[in-house]
Amino acid sequence: MTIRFLLNGEPQEVSAEPTTTLLDWLRETARLTGTKEGCNEGDCGACTVMVTDPDGTARSLNACILFLPQLAGRAVRTVEGIAAPDGTLHPVQQAMVDHHGSQCGFCTPGFITTMATAHLNGASDHADQIAGNLCRCTGYAPILRAAEAAAQAPVPDHMHADASTLATPPLFASEIPPGEREGAGSPLVAPTSADALAAWYLDNPDATLIAGATDVGLWVTKQHRDLGPVAFLNQCADLRGITVEGDTIHIGAMTNMEDLRAALTDSHPSFAEMLRRYGSVQVRNAATIGGNIANGSPIGDSPPALIALGATLHLRKGETRRTLALEEFFLDYGKQDRAPGEFVEAVSIPVQPDNLRVYKLSKRFDQDISAVCGAFNLTVADGTITAARIAFGGMAGIPKRAHAVEAALTGHPLTEATARVALPAVLQDFTPLSDMRASADYRLQAAQNMALRYVAEMSGQATNVLEVRA
Repeated sequence: MTIRFLLNGEPQEVSAEPTTTLLDWLRETARLTGTKEGCNEGDCGACTVMVTDPDGTARSLNACILFLPQLAGRAVRTVEGIAAPDGTLHPVQQAMVDHHGSQCGFCTPGFITTMATAHLNGASDHADQIAGNLCRCTGYAPILRAAEAAAQAPVPDHMHADASTLATPPLFASEIPPGEREGAGSPLVAPTSADALAAWYLDNPDATLIAGATDVGLWVTKQHRDLGPVAFLNQCADLRGITVEGDTIHIGAMTNMEDLRAALTDSHPSFAEMLRRYGSVQVRNAATIGGNIANGSPIGDSPPALIALGATLHLRKGETRRTLALEEFFLDYGKQDRAPGEFVEAVSIPVQPDNLRVYKLSKRFDQDISAVCGAFNLTVADGTITAARIAFGGMAGIPKRAHAVEAALTGHPLTEATARVALPAVLQDFTPLSDMRASADYRLQAAQNMALRYVAEMSGQATNVLEVRA
């Protein structure tokens, strides 16, 4: 297959296998070895690159789980392209020198590209921005000092060049040749609309759909799977975006987690905060809500919150569309209510008062897989619980509602006493497993404690575990 994109300001026309990662191509073919291979699964950030979309949006992404077809019509900057063409260091590079932000240097290229992208976007939450970059020897204090020092410097002119070039036709009029883009007999398709995807997937129901590749990427880099026919969905603009239609929030399946987090910050801040912990900036920039739902993981963090909000899933097969309550989509471990050739088109949630609280328990606070994720959404009138929607991840083979707990709470006052009486009902809803992340008993106790925390928080008590007071 052949794709066209910009690399450090220079047009590229690349022929490669569809599941060739950008990291492998950069190091083995382009011979740009500044981008490092660390974990090869999107956790350490040593492979971070800057990717600019045709609309000018620049994002930091992990090159190790980014397939070349996902770059079609986009611009990539590696650490070799961060300094100005005349060699003048970028402000973040100079600040890293001035503040002694590098020792062994292995992680430094990833930090530089992450920091340069944040600098371009005017992001000032420096700790969050670099949270996806693992430093093994320098320590984060000098790196954060460098980010803060560079923040006031103007963005160099050359950092705007990619957006200008992408906006200039005809360079990217055909990023993937039409025969490879949507050809029925091709091992690769890159559909440009949901209609094109639906038609092709109907004829190729065994194909692998690739959205952000934060999960599928590991199938290639860690499990060495042959994915067979694949379809890259990143050019389906009509599957992306968040709109409010009457009393419903409609979220396209290709909406990434960072955009979703930003959109929910005001309406459901607890959900948004959980999404911040869900993964690094690099991962949130790639991972999609549709992918997080469709893979059916029992420890996917978004389904419990969406179920607690009463989300509806929108599925499509050819020209046929159907909807179902999200909790009904998950049937058993590894099994979802999705027919061959059917895909997730969107998810919607009703507009509602913010009674949602999401609690994620993991060994590492940020960017770790949940041992338990609990989502609580109770409606209270005159001090009495009139309705309850509670869902957990990590407590069963699927994300699942706690119906017995809901019934035990409904009709009773919102008090700790009520919660304690209802806690044994968790045993009716779940029989969790013990694994490397937690024992069954620990999970049951954690789920019960989350219920107590919800009541305490909704009663006005301080429950933030990160707050330390004298």
